[in-house]
Amino acid sequence: QVQLVESGGGLVLAGDSLRLSCVASGRTFSSSAMGWFRQAPGKEREFVGGITSDGGYGVYGDSVKGRFTISRDNAKNTVYLQMNRLKPEDTAAYYCAARPLGGAVVRTEQRAYADWGQGTQVTVSS
Repeated sequence: QVQLVESGGGLVLAGDSLRLSCVASGRTFSSSAMGWFRQAPGKEREFVGGITSDGGYGVYGDSVKGRFTISRDNAKNTVYLQMNRLKPEDTAAYYCAARPLGGAVVRTEQRAYADWGQGTQVTVSS
């Protein structure tokens, strides 16, 4: 099992940038694919993006493609979500998730991820 703790959320203005971090504990981080999801009030949780265990391949949701970038540092057991050109519709709680048994493949479905953090709130004001 991987324990995940997100940080870096906050209140920003539209057009600003923000970087979220997710620190993992446990031995399986370097072999885990990692994902970021978000959930806005009254909406379903949606896939933001994911990265393979070696950091070589990323997948992004259509709404963030070209603005958000995922990276990871396996030596620090940390995955990052760099968010640029933020929009009010990016306002949500952001969650990182781990997929320990499928490091080579990024999946977009929530059920593919075994471990979840508690989330960090991002609020984008216009």
